[in-house]
Amino acid sequence: MRSATPVAVLLALAVSSGAAADTIILRNGRRIVASDVTEDSAHVTYQTPAGQFSIPKTIVERIEHDGFSYSSASSSAGSAPPVSAPTVEPVSGYEDVMRLAVHNDAVDFAYLARADSEARSGGAIAIANDSAAHHAAAQFLIGKGDIDPAIEQYHQALAYAPANVGLLLNVASLYLRESQFTAALDPLERARRAAPNSADVAKLMGWAYRGADKMDRAIAEWQRAESLRKDPEVEQALEKAQRDKGEEDSYREGETLHFNLKYNGSATPDLARGILRALEDDFRDLESQLDYTPPESIAVILYTDQAFADITRAPGWVGALNDGRLRIPVQGLSSVTPELARVLKHELTHSFVGQKSHGRAPTWLQEGVAQWMEGRRSTASAGALVSAAGQGAMPPLGAMEGSWMALSGNSAAFSYAWALAVVEAIIDTGGVNDISRLLDRVATSPSTESAAQEALHSNYSDLQDDTVAYLKREYLR
Repeated sequence: MRSATPVAVLLALAVSSGAAADTIILRNGRRIVASDVTEDSAHVTYQTPAGQFSIPKTIVERIEHDGFSYSSASSSAGSAPPVSAPTVEPVSGYEDVMRLAVHNDAVDFAYLARADSEARSGGAIAIANDSAAHHAAAQFLIGKGDIDPAIEQYHQALAYAPANVGLLLNVASLYLRESQFTAALDPLERARRAAPNSADVAKLMGWAYRGADKMDRAIAEWQRAESLRKDPEVEQALEKAQRDKGEEDSYREGETLHFNLKYNGSATPDLARGILRALEDDFRDLESQLDYTPPESIAVILYTDQAFADITRAPGWVGALNDGRLRIPVQGLSSVTPELARVLKHELTHSFVGQKSHGRAPTWLQEGVAQWMEGRRSTASAGALVSAAGQGAMPPLGAMEGSWMALSGNSAAFSYAWALAVVEAIIDTGGVNDISRLLDRVATSPSTESAAQEALHSNYSDLQDDTVAYLKREYLR
């Protein structure tokens, strides 16, 4: 998301907080900040920017309730879709299996190997126990942010229970959170064969096709899901997809190695080709700087100004948008101007940052990195930011983690400037490699602040103090 608001109004400050959050305290002392925390006799289920997760209740010490959210990711920055999967059907004695598979804050791989060995006999009980054991291990790993090892646990279970719909949906949902949309389709197609009338299968297939930019098939799957079971998430996604399709039906198309582009007839083919060339150059640069390659082609949509407003329904200060697709208004342009080039680099950065962090990068980090990559610096805003800090008017970074879409233009301008300054200060100290390491940590840590502590050896208070010192040293000498 790119702000079109000038920096001149920085001192009109008003930063809103997010929704209420809870903190799950694990027995090992680890803390998970989440929303929509629920529990039953065996599990604690919670929502994070990466989606919905469930962990064994036996590893939870307590749940603390809070009135302030530090964990909501910006939906405008390509965050993961709201996918979830049903819990694998428990077997008799599941609690015992779970305690054998996960204990002392670790997965017992020796026990899993024994469960695999017993499952090879083909006995129904042995296979059910093996599925439950790998599911418990996967959920434990998800709680730690170790998504790839969790996926491997589900694949091991599926070797002996290939038609277990719960296992198939769980591994598919993890692929979706990793933006591996094509990979998600294989387990979903297998789940469809095993459960042809499952609303859950249709829902997740819709997300997979939407992520792969196959809008017709996404709409068909979500319509199927709605016919099987009413679901507010599906209803909202379907309405948005139909709005996109209605606008894009008459659009022309272009494609390169990493991008699928659609553009309104008012945009010239020369402009479309120029945009694709610029994006491919940006892709190579970001790939090198952030040490990451998005696994799927990225959709790019070029709009008239009115179509952009109608489709995105974004605030007036939003100049472009990335919600998994790069949505760029190009009315009146016939070539890639320097300003358009900056917008393209900014929005593409969101795709890299969002996917590298598994959809968990907070808005301040998303927008700070995107601005830095497009070439913006804090030259014009340093004085106002330092003045605000001196007046005690600087909001904590934790208050800037959630969506900014409800902010006024003035508040958004301040938030963008402060986010850029923080990222600048980080890069000034340790280079872009520190940003790359931070994003990797954000993908697996329970909070962004703990990720910063691990990657940068700084908490939020340290980052804010270091940023003010950097601005004074760099711009106000």
